[in-house]
Amino acid sequence: MGSISEFFQHLMNGLTLGGIYALIALGYTMVYGILKFINFAHGDILMFGAYIGLFVFNFLRGDSPLGTWTFISFFIAMLISMIVTGALGVAIERIAYKPLRKASRLAPLLSAIGVSFILSNGAAWMWGTQSRKLEYPFDNAPFTVGGVVITPHQVMILIVSLIMMLALIIFVNNTRMGKAMRAVSLDQDTSRLMGINVNSVISLTFAIGSALAASGGMLIALDFKVYPSMGMMIGLKAFVAAVVGGIGNIGGAMLGGILLGLLETFGVAILGIPPAMKDTISFGILILVLLVKPEGLLGKAVREKV
Repeated sequence: MGSISEFFQHLMNGLTLGGIYALIALGYTMVYGILKFINFAHGDILMFGAYIGLFVFNFLRGDSPLGTWTFISFFIAMLISMIVTGALGVAIERIAYKPLRKASRLAPLLSAIGVSFILSNGAAWMWGTQSRKLEYPFDNAPFTVGGVVITPHQVMILIVSLIMMLALIIFVNNTRMGKAMRAVSLDQDTSRLMGINVNSVISLTFAIGSALAASGGMLIALDFKVYPSMGMMIGLKAFVAAVVGGIGNIGGAMLGGILLGLLETFGVAILGIPPAMKDTISFGILILVLLVKPEGLLGKAVREKV
């Protein structure tokens, strides 16, 4: 890292990557905050959303050249993908998790792993194992600002991530349903006695988390490709981001995602770690956080009564 422009270049790349991690990490942290279990099928829900977005976008754009319609059709496809994937998240919760709420904590965890395999293998069966390219809806030619090379795709990731995270914060803090979600995360039984429909709150939580994952899946698929196992590593790293920030804490998931993206990017630049091995940075940070501050950066240590 020799110059200021290089520093800001890595900063831009890290923020872009971190924005996607944060979007996906929110799904993990919201589910954990209410049900106290890790939805390990979350990465595969992201994959499903990317496929839906790919098919809808290709249908809408047809043979249209890059322009206003392709840009609009991409966001229509993202919206449809979020709706369909949100419904999928609700269905998974009702079928695979709800019957196990009173079981041991291991049972829903194993169920989530089973759902993950069903989704990834189901996608491979329905759509094949060959990767598919999600085309850019605009000319992604890079431009330079103050020596920093930026692509329109990076700008879109930052804007979409920021809008969705702000919308989630406003929803959780200022709406009746958002307040109900916070109440259920504190105490389900008391919330039920206060007239809150706990099942509806849990379903909404899965719907929102799955929808955010779908948007993250479409954003990341533009740089990579869509294939049945695409959600595995990105899902694990988003989970790491949630744990680092403090799983169960929405602000912590956002902070953890941004921090992880920055540390990965600067780790490769400063330490000279080959880009193909940058995943070791994420999991090394996870081990370090678990050893030093297991509850995460913004999490609170909770004592369980025995």
